[in-house]
Parts: sequence; C-alpha cells; structure tokens
Amino acid sequence: MLSGLLSALAYGGVGIALLALGYLLVDLITPGNLRRQVWEQRNRNAALVLVSGLAAVAIIVTTAILTSEDGLLLGLLSTALYGVLGILVMAVAFVLLDLATPGRLGALLVDEVPHPAVWVTAAVNLAVGAITAAAIS
Repeated sequence: MLSGLLSALAYGGVGIALLALGYLLVDLITPGNLRRQVWEQRNRNAALVLVSGLAAVAIIVTTAILTSEDGLLLGLLSTALYGVLGILVMAVAFVLLDLATPGRLGALLVDEVPHPAVWVTAAVNLAVGAITAAAIS
C-alpha cells in the first residue's frame, strides 16, 4: 500500500508540474500578467482561456498516467514527456489560430469586453487536449 501511495504522490507531482507549465504557456501567449488579469482585474476572457488550457493539460496528463509505461520511473517519464508534448501541441495550435484570425488574438483574449474569439480559443484548447489524449492511448 505504501508503494501505491508513493506512486500516486509522484504522479501527482508530475501532474502539478505540468499544470504549472500549462499556466506559464497561457501566461506567455496573453499580453500582460495573467495572474493580475484573472485575480485582480477579474477578466473573464483571460479566465476562460486559462481554464480551458488547464483542463486540456489535465486531460492529456490523465490519459498519460492511465497509459503510462510499466514501472514507476518509466511511467513518470512517459507521463512527463507526453504532457510536455501536449503543451507544445497546444502552443502550435494557438499560433496557427492566431495566424488565421485578424489582429492579435492574445490581445483579444485579455480585453475587458467579452469576445467570441475567447470561446473559439477555449474550444481549440479542449479539442487539442482531447486529440492529444486520444493519440497517447
């Protein structure tokens, strides 16, 4: 039982690290400080983009854990690598979406006025998370 608890703790640590990396990615693609945008300015656009990005990372990490290699170290490594891959794929999808839309998508995502592009971006995040999870399994 202790071994299972330690494994769960290790996978949880990898998952939290990947969520932090996902947060940093969303912060990188949005202008300004994301923490300030969401928690201080209560910007719903920024919050929706962040929520969808974190949910997509969670989908990827969950699938990576469920399909991880046998053995703790190989399992943790495969989970981390698939998680990083998913985050990179999400970044590429954002860049492609930004190129396909007029103006700077990042600026729209942190505008105080609700914008439909935020919903499109959120859908792309979740779709990329689901596609990556399916590719892992």
